[in-house]
Amino acid sequence: MMIAVTFALPAESSEFLRALRNQSRTDRNCIRTIRGKIGDRKVEVLHTGVGEKVCRQRLGKFLEDQQFDLLISSGFAGALNDELQVGNLFLAKNFSTIELNKKRSSFSRLPIHVADLLTVPKLIDSSNQRIELARASGAAAVDMETEFIARACAAHGIPLLSLRVITDTSREPFPAPAHVLFDIAKQRTHLPKLATFFLAHPNRIPRLVQFARKIAIARKILATALVEIVREL
Repeated sequence: MMIAVTFALPAESSEFLRALRNQSRTDRNCIRTIRGKIGDRKVEVLHTGVGEKVCRQRLGKFLEDQQFDLLISSGFAGALNDELQVGNLFLAKNFSTIELNKKRSSFSRLPIHVADLLTVPKLIDSSNQRIELARASGAAAVDMETEFIARACAAHGIPLLSLRVITDTSREPFPAPAHVLFDIAKQRTHLPKLATFFLAHPNRIPRLVQFARKIAIARKILATALVEIVREL
């Protein structure tokens, strides 16, 4: 079985990649991927980038001449309601075309929230925006790539599992405005801008430190779940 796993950024995948045995990096169709094994499953990891444009470009090249038995769309997501907490695993039922078998022991030990996921064009850092999006869409969480990944999988006839981990909520928001944390056009954090913001708002620095710690924990939770799921598929 050949399984594709996508993340938007290396910051989301780093813990999972540590679990890959026999790792190798390859350039295929002008995109960089990481291959390896978990148990007897072959895995290929792609970083799609953040947002529609780059995601569609990279994913199109990724799927162009490779047939996968399954694609797992993974990474971080933001909560739209107060039921979800940072570190919660989230399965997008509206995008996933396969279901986790709850009878399997390793799956049953994973506390996974199942609800609809909404793909949005920008990072959401306003509590009011989260409330409005939840009301309008009925979704419980947001990301910026899964809708486009789902379309590509459907076009190529590839089963999809969308599993994310919650990293921000209305009660635990980003420590700085979204445009300061990440520049979507350049696909990176602009460090001088980030430093300038926190120098001007030193009271936000403890929130940044706390946010980084929670992200690290969430990343480990996601990696553990992915490894267990891949082994059991």
